Amino acid sequence: MFCLWAILLSLFHCSARRVHFWVAVPWAKGILRVCGIRVDVSGKENVDPDVPRVYMVNHQSYFDVFVVLACLPLDFKFLLKEELMRIPLLGPAMKRAGYIGIERDDPRKAIKSMNLAAQRIKGGASVLIFPEGTRSLDGNLGSFKKGGFNLALKSGCDIVPVTISGTARIVPKGSLKIEKGNVGFFISRPIPLAGYSRRNVAQLMDEVRASMLASKEK
Repeated sequence: MFCLWAILLSLFHCSARRVHFWVAVPWAKGILRVCGIRVDVSGKENVDPDVPRVYMVNHQSYFDVFVVLACLPLDFKFLLKEELMRIPLLGPAMKRAGYIGIERDDPRKAIKSMNLAAQRIKGGASVLIFPEGTRSLDGNLGSFKKGGFNLALKSGCDIVPVTISGTARIVPKGSLKIEKGNVGFFISRPIPLAGYSRRNVAQLMDEVRASMLASKEK
């Protein structure tokens, strides 16, 4: 349904923003409701829809996508693995919403995608990325990739850590079975990039990790 509505709206020249809010967000909320998933959201005061930022979210389950769409109150552009953009109907629908695919096995294409994301940020859009690059096997926070952090440094915008808890239990990696239950969604304070550069990007990564770990303990 999401795919068909997204493509239909595009035929009427609806903007990516409208596809996001009119199709993707209601679609995600509907899936959570049907599956019996309740999300406890904290930290909405840390979101400013008028300020472009890089939102970094830990990744436990494919259900994280629905949780983020339903609970993050702004128009943002997903950075997703390119394989998802090749899925019939779903891929074109995500492109209509302005989401960006990353070819992880091709450095040149990955850089091109990051440059596109930087252009979107300069145009006033926020970008969302899973810094682990893949879903966690055990629900614990995995190691981070540098790409999203270099994107933030290149764009000069703050990073907002977002922590999801509970989706690993609801839909474990490798499983299609969905368990009803509660999910936590915590939006942390933005992390300014003043004093950071590519030379000390590891320290920036550590600060984002520390913020996520602190949120998981709340």
